[in-house]
Amino acid sequence: MAGFQFLALICVGSLFALTGLRQFFVAPLPNELPNALWFLLQVSPLIAVLPGVLRGHGRGFFYAMLAAMPYFVHGVIALTAGSRGLGMAESGTAIALLAICYLALRRLPRGVGGEPASVDDPRRRDS
Repeated sequence: MAGFQFLALICVGSLFALTGLRQFFVAPLPNELPNALWFLLQVSPLIAVLPGVLRGHGRGFFYAMLAAMPYFVHGVIALTAGSRGLGMAESGTAIALLAICYLALRRLPRGVGGEPASVDDPRRRDS
């Protein structure tokens, strides 16, 4: 489980770094303040899911999967728009994050999604 958590954090950090590289060096806005604000807006989904992934909760991995999807879409758009290297890296890292979080969710025991499993859980079949 710790391996999946480590790989998910590597992917989140890579998406953060790729967004910063694109925003500050490849295609920056003319002014610094709007550039920084736009960067913070773009990485806010990654910052929001970071505590859940650090704790290793199932919800954190699920929300990281949801947060990776817009980065995949942006990477595909960048591929078709002409920035092939960054687009390929962004979409590939987003796919890797999706796969790693999916595998981490599959390895978690039932009821480890951030809340304890209920005794009256209809999904539980001990009979």
